[in-house]
Amino acid sequence: MGWHQELLIGFDLETTGTDPREARIVTAAVIEVRAGQELGRREWLADPGVEIPADAVAVHGISNERAAAEGRPADEVADALAGVLTGYWRTGVPVVAYNATFDLTLLSAELRRHGLPSLSDRLGGLDPAPVIDPYTIDRRVDRYRRGKRNLEAVCAEYGITLTAAHNASADALAAARLAGAIAERHPKIAALGPAELHRSQVEWYAEWAADFQQFLRRKGEADAVVDGAWPLRELAEVV
Repeated sequence: MGWHQELLIGFDLETTGTDPREARIVTAAVIEVRAGQELGRREWLADPGVEIPADAVAVHGISNERAAAEGRPADEVADALAGVLTGYWRTGVPVVAYNATFDLTLLSAELRRHGLPSLSDRLGGLDPAPVIDPYTIDRRVDRYRRGKRNLEAVCAEYGITLTAAHNASADALAAARLAGAIAERHPKIAALGPAELHRSQVEWYAEWAADFQQFLRRKGEADAVVDGAWPLRELAEVV
């Protein structure tokens, strides 16, 4: 039985913006999935402590009024979420996040912003692992497929139902199911153990970033820099 038939933890954030070093958590979800079946979920609504821009509200539907009235303090949400995720990592259970560099970097920024222990601190100095990122894997195994690579598009490619895009729980569940579907279609991915797959994704993401950076520079963006770190970017500073 491959890793995709074992316990997987779907993880997703909905946020105030698109820069993981500046954006804040609005909603979060962690969902346990085995062989595509949901076993349980945890959900959080945060008061991010800053105004949620109108364009972000339009994406995830959480108003400033609702976040202020119903949301838990941002530091409590970040701390609880980090505690849950690191609990799974300590037992070797993979966390699945679509475009993991965004969600994990943003969570790490929130922890630093509130003076809380980092993910690495909670793991005794180890990096968060194993992480499974369907975005990174799909881009590697089907690199010449045309079209969008957002969660909705890739779910459609693999026949995964995404019931409510940009809802943290729906996205987390879809990401976990998508990871399994990619493994089913690509036996070489299924055959890798979670730790080996994690290491492979580090390499694949770095190779993609280097190629994309070269492409941008050939197109005239001479100073273009594409960060090749995965699944967590460096936090030189946090706003």
